[in-house]
Amino acid sequence: MRLRLGLAANQLHHSHDDAALFRWLNACEHGIRELGIELHAVGRTHDAIMRAGMLANYTTLRRYPYGRAGGLMKLVAEVVGMDGDARTLDGAIYLIDPVDPSSVFPEAVALKRQCVIHAKPFLSTVASARNWIELERMHAGLAPDPGADDLYALESQTLALIAHDAMKPAMLAYAAEHFDTLSRFARRVATGTTGQRLNELAWSRGWPRGQAWADRYQSGPMGGDAQIADLVLERRCHRAIFFEDPHVARQHEADIQLLERAVTTVTDTAVCITTPRVAARWAEAVALRRSRRPGG
Repeated sequence: MRLRLGLAANQLHHSHDDAALFRWLNACEHGIRELGIELHAVGRTHDAIMRAGMLANYTTLRRYPYGRAGGLMKLVAEVVGMDGDARTLDGAIYLIDPVDPSSVFPEAVALKRQCVIHAKPFLSTVASARNWIELERMHAGLAPDPGADDLYALESQTLALIAHDAMKPAMLAYAAEHFDTLSRFARRVATGTTGQRLNELAWSRGWPRGQAWADRYQSGPMGGDAQIADLVLERRCHRAIFFEDPHVARQHEADIQLLERAVTTVTDTAVCITTPRVAARWAEAVALRRSRRPGG
């Protein structure tokens, strides 16, 4: 079945020739065409692509109304699913400018929340959107794109592992299943309790006892999200796997939003994954890609 993906970008990200939307398309247009992805683009985003002469003659690029006319709201409904499979999206790319007020409008917040609830990718950075295209290429049986090598150089990257209370069992199960892949990272960091449990898991798997598998920061309510946000802003943390519980009000919501804002501030270098299903699909793609590399 052809993949369907919602697409929107805040104004900054399509306002000039080297804007984020065009950097993503320059990197991924070939992959988009290989996969035949249906892109359901909100009005101004669609119009910007047309003006730039990108995705020329690509018949599965579809135009939705402007955001003010409900275009983003329609994407939210279609992430949930409308008319059976006829109007159901497999995820959404929303390239966020963290200082654009529209990025915190209800429909923008709801788009992410519904992606998390329905275990679909929500891709808010150029790096995340590039990563997703290569991920889907691997699952489609295609050869690795050398242009995506930087995203898969795990041995030179730092990974953040964060989970809200209700999602900690899912994080531990994920780490256990994909322990070897996660251990390839140069460094792993985590917030308080999650980090302790991950270290205990690693020690049980033969990691040297007393040596941290994940460097622990403060718990989320005590500022751990803010500490990791600083690593992201300094480009010392390249990927965050953040299992969110969208059903629980959180007293430290501002800290969580701070981390999300940091990720979108460094849009070309930070990848964020927000659900166990998407994280597992990424880990499987890592293994597939490695097996298809020369000498793999």
